Amino acid sequence: MQGFADEVAVVTGAGSGIGRALALDLARAGARVEVSDVRADAAEETATRLRELGAWAKAAELDVTDRAEVEGYARRVEDEHGRVDLVINNAGLALAAQVAEQDLDDVAAVLDVNLRGVIHGTHAFLPALHRAPAGRLVNLSSLFGLVPMPYNSAYAASKFGVRGYTEALAMELDIAGSLVSVTCVHPGGVATSIVDHARKAPGNEELAEGFKRALRMPSEQAARIILRGVARRRRRVLVGADAWAVHTASLLLGHQWQRVIAAAARRRLG
Repeated sequence: MQGFADEVAVVTGAGSGIGRALALDLARAGARVEVSDVRADAAEETATRLRELGAWAKAAELDVTDRAEVEGYARRVEDEHGRVDLVINNAGLALAAQVAEQDLDDVAAVLDVNLRGVIHGTHAFLPALHRAPAGRLVNLSSLFGLVPMPYNSAYAASKFGVRGYTEALAMELDIAGSLVSVTCVHPGGVATSIVDHARKAPGNEELAEGFKRALRMPSEQAARIILRGVARRRRRVLVGADAWAVHTASLLLGHQWQRVIAAAARRRLG
């Protein structure tokens, strides 16, 4: 992995899964890595693994839904290093439930982490990225931010929101002539613990397990694809053959895609 040596990189949601894999690859590439997670012990475990590779790493407990906390974290990171070159807003939360059975507190939590968390991280770190020689911002959406799926309405809403917010920002930076690059990432089925930590409506455990079985790509492979795209300053990165196939099929079928997926879901649940 090239293009990250001596950079200061920030990765949220780095306590496991894609976030941890991204942090490890950045450390191997020679970056100084600031890792955070809402679970302090998980963030520290990631930082310990980075230090074992000989990298500089620091862990922080961070609730991305707390704007003041994220802003304070951004100030601390830039003050400590004098710069911030790369920010990856990766923290995420899932919810498996039919709309009629969703707890609205769970919906709010998903929107808070997935969308407001990205907005908080972007807003807090963007000034520092502007001050870097060529800053890079990476926001994690999802395949479900391109193509919605049943029983994932809140998650899809949050990830479509991330996509819209990130792509709008990229255009604004173009207009302003900024050197900051913006990448929106759309992973398909990556084997992480997101289902284990997901909110689940009572009686929807089977739905969650079904989604879990579709998570097959190792997070290490996903991280390599993401960082390759970021190094090339790509605007959009799709991760996995499933992401490409589903996205392409939805484009070809147009609105008929919804009927195809609904029919498939009926057969599976029937």
